Amino acid sequence: MINKYYNDAIIGGKDITASYTKNGELLRLMYNTPDFRQFLDFFHTGVKVNDSCIIYLHEDQNNRYNQYYEEDTNVLNTEIENTYFNLKAKQVDFVSMKNSVLIKRYIFKNDNVIDLNVNFLVHSKLLSNPNNMVGSKIEDNVLLQYSHNNTMCMFSKKNINAHQLNDSSENIGSGIIHDKDYIGMSADSSINYEIGVIKPGETKELDIYLYIIDNEKVQPEEMWKNIENIRKQDVANEQNAVQRYWKKYVKEHINIELKEENTEYNKKFNKIYKRSILLFPLLTNKETGGVAAAVEVDENLTQCGRYGYCWPRDAVFVTRAFDKIKMNKEAEKFYKVFCKNTQSKNGMWEQRFYTDGRLAPCWGYQIDETAGVVYGACEHYKATGDKKFLKDVLKMCENAVKFLFIYLDNILGLHDDSDIVKNEIEKTYHTEDRNKLPVSYDLWEMNEGVHIYSLASIYAAFSSIMEMYKVVKPEYEEKNRLKLESINKIEKKIDMYKKEMEKYINEKMYNENTKTIKRNTNDEITDISVVGTVVPFKMYGPKEKRVVNTIEKINMTLRTYTGGYLRFEGDHYREGKSPWSISTLWMAMYYKEIGQKNKAQECIDYIVNSANKHGFIGEQIDNNTIQPNWVIGLTWAHAMFILSL
Repeated sequence: MINKYYNDAIIGGKDITASYTKNGELLRLMYNTPDFRQFLDFFHTGVKVNDSCIIYLHEDQNNRYNQYYEEDTNVLNTEIENTYFNLKAKQVDFVSMKNSVLIKRYIFKNDNVIDLNVNFLVHSKLLSNPNNMVGSKIEDNVLLQYSHNNTMCMFSKKNINAHQLNDSSENIGSGIIHDKDYIGMSADSSINYEIGVIKPGETKELDIYLYIIDNEKVQPEEMWKNIENIRKQDVANEQNAVQRYWKKYVKEHINIELKEENTEYNKKFNKIYKRSILLFPLLTNKETGGVAAAVEVDENLTQCGRYGYCWPRDAVFVTRAFDKIKMNKEAEKFYKVFCKNTQSKNGMWEQRFYTDGRLAPCWGYQIDETAGVVYGACEHYKATGDKKFLKDVLKMCENAVKFLFIYLDNILGLHDDSDIVKNEIEKTYHTEDRNKLPVSYDLWEMNEGVHIYSLASIYAAFSSIMEMYKVVKPEYEEKNRLKLESINKIEKKIDMYKKEMEKYINEKMYNENTKTIKRNTNDEITDISVVGTVVPFKMYGPKEKRVVNTIEKINMTLRTYTGGYLRFEGDHYREGKSPWSISTLWMAMYYKEIGQKNKAQECIDYIVNSANKHGFIGEQIDNNTIQPNWVIGLTWAHAMFILSL
């Protein structure tokens, strides 16, 4: 598969999520969850005008582009003007809310003084491997590209003028394809639609449908019936219905007073806020509540370990943002379905999962994944006041807290040989030293050891379970004395662990000379994650001397000349020179906590100015262009933007 690092625009609906370049090239097509499966190796469209070779719509030296969304929707417009032939093409992409269909509308206009004879071509290659090979077939004016598991059906109301199922790459550049075969073994195939002669000033339209099915769930008879019904629908009406749906969705979830759009900044601010609302459902699994970190950017693992998965720790920030914008049901589902289904028997959560809850490829153990869920569940309760939710997740959270006890036993040197849970964990990991758990990675998944962010998340988890107990204890006092005794025992242990943690942190993670907080027990490197001790975990107050000193150090070492913040000193990920949106928004949240609104606003301004034209926030920002230069549309960054407001 070719490398495709930048998803400049994202659309979706029902069970399809798709991403595009700024020139309108369809990069990725996910079905039936936001993270699995991605179908496309490439999907190229082009036109042959008069006697020309193919003019690719997404890439030609004579093309000019303008891309924009229909306001407050996930309907994407890409205007393409070929200046050589003076041919304009407006490409409209949207996903149906009722079918597994991506609809691509093309409106061609001849701005020339001569007739233009136009043929439209699609060259599509699906991802294939020896265990799930892709074949192709032409039947009833439909290009079927199929594997064992799925079929992508490409069709229009117009008849296919020509096709080539095999060896299409050899001659697609000429704009002329031909094939005698109706069935083939190639993963890439092409079709041609005759638009015909377009006279000066005239417009002609073509609608292309990409309909995906699960071969186990949809039999051929049902597939052909659905194709027939899709062909019958009025595309303009369908587009209007999709636009109405998303406009209504945005309106229902706006939870702040938007800015008056009298400046470009205010327009961009509102656009980011509303784009966040529009992005979240595209990356959330509707069945489980799992939230993907982003639309995938690096399937070949050339730059990173991939992003198209759900990290429980990241999703805790996202669900807090959900509650801020009235996506309470989605937040609830994350804890009641996704977290319950993914919790290990010993109470912990692994590093990352597919959004359907299956374990994804991992490379390490991270204690804050477990602590974060307990904290997040309590935050959701505080946002909704739903006692039933609290009772539903209480046992899950208690099991997680017991796991945290075992982790701290080994960190703090506390041991209880009678602890059954501890023995079970040690047996699971088959450690040489049965008294030790695997070393935890830090927030950035780059350093192993004991980290202040991790301990702060545990502190917050302990505070959270105590808050939950305050709500449920009165009921148990009357009806369940045994449960009450169990709660009292856990509360006493938490008090003890908190005191021991405080001693440990003061001894191991505080620099007495500089009066600053250390990120771990091993080095003195400045790290933005230290802010987590204040926001959101509240282990320290924002005005404590050690915090103020640490913030000063952060500003001296991590703030770049453009106003954004790095993650930590010596970061080597993608050269480590680019500010991170998460880091910058973290500082905004701290400054708001401390009451320095002007400094908080400076950080938010940086994010607004560095988001792309559609309002998507990138994971990192190029210092020279002040534009995203990695992972566009990161859910964690969009969540931090919502939380910083």
